[in-house]
Amino acid sequence: MTNPEMVPYPHQSGEDGGKLPDIAAMNAPLSIPDLKRKLHGARTALYADYCDPELAGSLLEADARLVDQFLIERWREQQMDPQAALIAVGGYGRGQLFPGSDIDLLFLLPEGASQPLLDKVESLIGLLWDLGLEVGHSVRTLRECMEEARRDITVQTTLLETRLLSGSGAAYSELMEQVFKQLDPRAFFEAKLLEQQQRHERHQGSVNKLEPNVKEAPGGLRDLHLLLWLARACGIASDWSGLHKAGMLTGQEMRKLKRAEKMLWSFRIALHLAAGRREDRILFDFQNALAKRFGYADTSAARASEQLMAVYYLSARIVAQLQPLILQALRRTLYGRAQLEIQPINERFVARGHLLEIANPEVYEQTPSAILETFLVLQQHPELTAIGADTLRALWHARPRINAAFRRDPANKALFMEIMRQPWGTTRVMRRMNQYGVLGRYIPAFGKIVGRMQHDLFHVYTVDEHILMVLRNLRRFATPAFNHEYPACSQLIEAFERPEVLYLAALFHDIGKGRGGDHSQLGKVDAREFCVSHGLSKEDTDMVAWLVEHHLTMSSVAQKQDVYDPDTVAAFAQIVRDERHLNALYLLTVADIRGTSPKVWNAWKAKLLEDLFRATRRYLTGETLNANDALYERRSEAESLMRRHGLRDDAHLPFWKTLDPVYFLRHDAPEIAWHGRVLWGRFDHDEITIRARPAESDGGLQVLVYCPDRPDLFARICAFFERAGYSIFDAKIYTTLKGYALDSFYVHVADGRDIDYRDLVGYIEYELAQLIIRDEPLPPPLSGRVSRVLKHFPLPPQVLIRQDDKQKLHILSLIAGDRPGLLSRIARVLSAHAIAIHSAKIMTLGERAEDTFTISGNALADPKSLVRLEADLMETLRV
Repeated sequence: MTNPEMVPYPHQSGEDGGKLPDIAAMNAPLSIPDLKRKLHGARTALYADYCDPELAGSLLEADARLVDQFLIERWREQQMDPQAALIAVGGYGRGQLFPGSDIDLLFLLPEGASQPLLDKVESLIGLLWDLGLEVGHSVRTLRECMEEARRDITVQTTLLETRLLSGSGAAYSELMEQVFKQLDPRAFFEAKLLEQQQRHERHQGSVNKLEPNVKEAPGGLRDLHLLLWLARACGIASDWSGLHKAGMLTGQEMRKLKRAEKMLWSFRIALHLAAGRREDRILFDFQNALAKRFGYADTSAARASEQLMAVYYLSARIVAQLQPLILQALRRTLYGRAQLEIQPINERFVARGHLLEIANPEVYEQTPSAILETFLVLQQHPELTAIGADTLRALWHARPRINAAFRRDPANKALFMEIMRQPWGTTRVMRRMNQYGVLGRYIPAFGKIVGRMQHDLFHVYTVDEHILMVLRNLRRFATPAFNHEYPACSQLIEAFERPEVLYLAALFHDIGKGRGGDHSQLGKVDAREFCVSHGLSKEDTDMVAWLVEHHLTMSSVAQKQDVYDPDTVAAFAQIVRDERHLNALYLLTVADIRGTSPKVWNAWKAKLLEDLFRATRRYLTGETLNANDALYERRSEAESLMRRHGLRDDAHLPFWKTLDPVYFLRHDAPEIAWHGRVLWGRFDHDEITIRARPAESDGGLQVLVYCPDRPDLFARICAFFERAGYSIFDAKIYTTLKGYALDSFYVHVADGRDIDYRDLVGYIEYELAQLIIRDEPLPPPLSGRVSRVLKHFPLPPQVLIRQDDKQKLHILSLIAGDRPGLLSRIARVLSAHAIAIHSAKIMTLGERAEDTFTISGNALADPKSLVRLEADLMETLRV
């Protein structure tokens, strides 16, 4: 295919006028340090006080021109062979240079280049590095370039973006002629699409991550580069104006795309300047600095960084929305349309191969409800994997028709509910409805949370993306292909009548965020109004509203209370009332936690939720009626387990006589049986017994500590695990009737560490025992670095102490930013105030610690002592 664009990328005229620094002085003979200083100063001066995105393009071009002039002079100084050429490639070849980007160069040499020429090239490359330039270079002949391009699609792509800087114009022209002669546009097109798919998968296919990569993420600059690479390979254009002239973009779309590109450029420039190096991730570390640079300020409604990121998400969404239009147009150019058979679907839609298309251009104007029908048809025809470019464009322009009258139309309400009730494709079409701006227009409350950030230290997605992740998780439970992931959830949802109530609850559970007040209550109101207006029965309406109101309740009970205490189970059962509510809340809770961050969900949380679910279901069905029945059943199960391990029927009784009912309420049967086996024959000795084993939930290690009790024992144990690099995520602290501490800890080994659990068990059992035996002064708490997230978005600590329902013990609830040594610091404060710890629930959500302790002590009964305790805890949480 001939290519009309086989010319060097031009430097487009910018708005900088005479902004390019005068670098003539750099062409005079100077020492390397002076030359380096002048070049660095000239480039730095370009971006001084940069704060206007409108200048982004002209600055990038000016930077490239500055470096061009510098390189050309150095090339001439070397008196290179006239048959050689210095060529800018890659991003630099586009005529743009970001502050921290590499300067990609191709040294094109003649065949059989002489050693003196090779020495000169090596000398020049060394000089460029000495001058502080980040140079990415290749030294090749024409033949070597073509061989590398045949083997490596990346090299082939790089050679599409080139500019001759200096040297042989004939050699450069021959190179470009050979590049396009060798290029197979169809093979290149498919290879680059596969490359994009793999890149998007590395970023979870999401535009709306909280720390997106402005270059590589979906909707980022690389997606724009891809379009221009493909357009150039097809011989159509090398810029957006060329695509507009070719009829692949309307004028409005071209302007939106250029605006989005300019904003992405400005983000990347500001990132490089803030980091002082190449950095393409909009990390929390830089968001405040970028917001300040571009003039954003905190308001009562949103942080400056949130306002900044809303601009990024809007720009990325525009790229994600328009890219399919251009890709399909390019595919049509390469493959044509004639061979695709058209199959009518109904009066409004046809299938063209795997594409869904409208039957005529006026469909959305004539029948606005066809906007929602588009997505229903996609669900009903899974063989249709995409929407045709012309249909996407028509859909894009029809969105303003989704107004109050559209939302009141019973036909549209019926269509939306039909979408929610389809057995297949709900997640796919909801993502598309959000991507194309349809979902936020149909549910205005959803539109308000699109692109809204969550600075709660554990969500890694924007609110809208998190909601769609939760919906995805629920749909995966209902998909046979994923039954192996969570069999219990799959069984529950298969038997759940009218599962659309779950999907609606997922859609509304966080929709109230960012408005001030309790988002669960705000979302409950929105959900109820939606369900009533869409004709759901009173039963289903009440269920959706209840689920939205209580979507955090089950996780809170499981992770902050004792799920093995019958009173806890009974109180939770009063909230859920019946099995259908219990099943629905369990499914939504699992989907919700899994949809926050890959780091938040673990096997221990899964076990706690499942144990609470099973205990509550038994309560609701009358299997366990009271605490005595629960104790009897638990003891019987533990006795049975001990007999299976060879203990005689009465071997455990002397030990059990030292335990009161609280112990049996706090531990489950397998744990009671393990304690009985370990402590048989040694429970009344003064020796320290430490035993460890892999946790049954496959979520780390379970550690038993049995020894004469002492006030600082909990603090010592915490300090040991923290210094060893293990995280405690649950602790049951118990003192026997004979004054022995019988403490159970569940610890997790940090991710990424290659651990031999046999060695780890031995290490813990010996070293922890030795630490307790030595009884040395407590080591100072760890003072590890505060995480970068906490540094930029600090979490104000919270301390709450209240009596439990039985008025016997107190509940201490703490919320703070997590950091090394936090738990042992808390334990030291409690020990200093003579506070006894009976149990501890250690919940870490990303960078956020939410710990709950059951405690007792005289200080809790004295108001002044209680105030001092709270003050000391607040102080240690702030450190």
